[in-house]
Amino acid sequence: MTFDRTGWPADIPAIFPTLAKLEPDLAAHFGNVGQRVNVPRGTVLFRAGDRCHTFLMILEGAVRVQMASETGREIVLYRVGRGETCIVTTACLLTDNPYSAEAVVETDMDAVALAAGPFHDLVAGSAVFRDFVFASFGNRLTGMMMLIEEVAFGRIDLRLARFLVDRRDAAGGLDITHQAVAVELGTAREVVSRQLKEFERRGFVALSRGRIQVLDPDALLTLDG
Repeated sequence: MTFDRTGWPADIPAIFPTLAKLEPDLAAHFGNVGQRVNVPRGTVLFRAGDRCHTFLMILEGAVRVQMASETGREIVLYRVGRGETCIVTTACLLTDNPYSAEAVVETDMDAVALAAGPFHDLVAGSAVFRDFVFASFGNRLTGMMMLIEEVAFGRIDLRLARFLVDRRDAAGGLDITHQAVAVELGTAREVVSRQLKEFERRGFVALSRGRIQVLDPDALLTLDG
């Protein structure tokens, strides 16, 4: 993917406070090699098997990172938002391995892009930048471990209930398909549909085409089986 430079943001220290401590000479270098990029919603940033050439730091917007199995089942690994970086990208740059996941821009994205060469130069030459990269990596890894624990050991009814409550809109529901929910939770669509039908039977939700209306969030959050 090719990016066009659209002006260097002056508010990077506010969005990435750690970088306000960059060594003066390297801060100037960072400003010279970084590119301001704007990417529209729906853009696929990378796919599994692609080589990694760019380190992105998100200023505004959101990116969904997801993985698919050989059988076609998908799971959302995490989202990257304002003030965050992508752990999959960092791992690929550090190991020179191809991407193992896919990233899709969910809302129009404003970001700073560092090519692989400058990224490695900053990691090698700046303790501040290196700490920033590995702190971001560590924080995201902790979230990934929690996701693995939930998928492997968590009850699907509790996970689905929490998802519905947390993601409902101002009208108290979600405009989402059962398949999309299944991808978010890392399970099969049939499992989600069956559990939603049970929630509907118990009066917790109302189901319609492409819409899940949450009727009783308190009951969802206090499920006892």
